[in-house]
Amino acid sequence: MSSGDGTTVLWRPTGPEELALVRDSGWRRWPPRLPDQPIFYPVLNEDYAVMIARDWNVPASGVGYVTRFRVASEFVSRYPVQQVGGKTILELWVPAEELDEFNEHIVGLIEVVHEFH
Repeated sequence: MSSGDGTTVLWRPTGPEELALVRDSGWRRWPPRLPDQPIFYPVLNEDYAVMIARDWNVPASGVGYVTRFRVASEFVSRYPVQQVGGKTILELWVPAEELDEFNEHIVGLIEVVHEFH
C-alpha cells in the first residue's frame, strides 16, 4: 500500500457532482460528506475503482471518473483496511468528521485517471 516516498496511493471512483467540487478546490480536497454519508471511502486498488466508476457511477449519472491521489502514509495508517468483498475489494473508511484532517494530509493533487460514459 505504501510507496517508497512516504505516501500511500489511493483511488476514488466519483461522479460529476463530487468531481466538480474537487475541481473547485484546486484538485486538493475532497468535499464534505452529505448528511446521509457518514463515511468517506477511498479504495486501495485501481481495478476496484474502475469497476465502481464504470458499473455504478455511469448508470447513476451518465459518467464515472476514477481519481488517484496520495496521502501521507504515516497519517493514513490510522485507518484499517476494510475488505468488503473479494480479495481485492479493499477500502479505507474515513469518518466524515475526520475528512478535513484527511484532506490536510493529501500530498500533491487529486488527478482523474479514467473517465467512463
